[in-house]
Amino acid sequence: MTRLDAVIVGSGPNGLAAAITLARAGLKVQVLEAHDRVGGAMQSAALTLPGFTHDIGSAIHPLAVASPAFREWPLHAFGLEWVYPDAPAVHTLWPASTGSVTLERSLDATAEALGRDGLAWKALLKPLLADWEDLLHDILRPLFRIPSSPVSLARFGLRGLPSAEFIGNTVFQTPEAKALWAGLAAHTTLPLSTPGTSAMTLVLTMVGHAVGYPFPRGGAQSLADAMTAYLKFLGGEVLTGVNVRKASDLPDARVVMVDSSPAVLLELLGERAPTAYREALGHFRYGPGIQKFDYALDGPVPWLDERVRRSATVHIGGSFEEVVQSEAANTAFNSPRPYVLAAQHTLFDPTRAPAGKHTLWAYTHVPNGSEVDVRPQVEAQIERFAPGFRERVLACRVTTAPQLAAFSPVMVGGDVNGGAATLWQLLFRPHLAVTPYRTPVRGFYLCSSSTPPGGGVHGMAGYHAAKTVLHDEFDLHEARKR
Repeated sequence: MTRLDAVIVGSGPNGLAAAITLARAGLKVQVLEAHDRVGGAMQSAALTLPGFTHDIGSAIHPLAVASPAFREWPLHAFGLEWVYPDAPAVHTLWPASTGSVTLERSLDATAEALGRDGLAWKALLKPLLADWEDLLHDILRPLFRIPSSPVSLARFGLRGLPSAEFIGNTVFQTPEAKALWAGLAAHTTLPLSTPGTSAMTLVLTMVGHAVGYPFPRGGAQSLADAMTAYLKFLGGEVLTGVNVRKASDLPDARVVMVDSSPAVLLELLGERAPTAYREALGHFRYGPGIQKFDYALDGPVPWLDERVRRSATVHIGGSFEEVVQSEAANTAFNSPRPYVLAAQHTLFDPTRAPAGKHTLWAYTHVPNGSEVDVRPQVEAQIERFAPGFRERVLACRVTTAPQLAAFSPVMVGGDVNGGAATLWQLLFRPHLAVTPYRTPVRGFYLCSSSTPPGGGVHGMAGYHAAKTVLHDEFDLHEARKR
């Protein structure tokens, strides 16, 4: 057999992005995936009843559309079609009689709906949106690089350093604006009092205004399949059903890239990993886990406020104070009103369910590794804003944090971000290093969400890791464009 230039362990978005980047440079690349289908947590399956398509992991993909890497690639030519709901996101308000508040694609429309907080919303976001593409390029990579837009990055940094709770309490006055901000901030999975949580909140808000909150028609699997098809077009190879546990399981390759957790990387390195490197990775910390719920429904969710149907992304959280309390508890069984992140795809993509039927994808935050079933608390929270929801449930699949970790080793304890998104671990991930993708063992690289820029479906960790490989191992500074 001809020796491979590179083998990638894992076919999540970062693994596929790394493979595509190397294949575009003309290298001979092979991807190994333990599951029978590609995609990692970017897979879709009939988790409840026949005919209902549910996303196993990621469900809404604003960062994929905005990603500098994905925007380079002609994935539409390989079957990818994005679905754009009317509005990026809606947050349910309490009391329910007050309705909901919407993150509109238009900055002006959002500001107008926020009334006296409209000017504050625009003052916070408009400077970032002015050159959002360059800014996002600087954010979605290791921060110790010369920025393409230094003024914008500095402006972003000043806004992103405080906690989301601080920004919510000092910048906004109305319950609507504060609740909308809190619902976006809760995506961080950290207590909103944590310094730096405003950074991810700003990114999600900026991207919502810039590109919306779309998702792939037919399921997240469509994105994974399009990336795989493009990789094969470039000459790359993907093997499924291959479980790599130790170095002897790997084919002969000049480079090995690992799209998994630091623990899996260390297993592959074995005794070659220096003690100091093992100790450094041992300090890496994981955030809260999630418990996920996939519903097959007899009809759409019966929201009290019909405007909630304008978006596929719903933040079920009530007031600013409720969300702050829920995220501080970090568990639905300690919070009487847990924050629930939900996606109602079938309002905009009827291919995912039989005629007249619907799906609901939802999760709430739980302690890392928790096995406690919080379905009763989650459904009680949904019922607050959609009375009669339980009567529409045909089937429900509950996935605990340990089950998520068993499905994908990068989600240790159910942490979907591949590691806590604290300010320190946004700067240094998974350890203190200028180029964190490299390992002390020549030819081995880490390219998962445990490296910069962290969690989310954007492929940028794999993209930047592959750029590092091209430079280090092949003396190639630019990939050939194909």
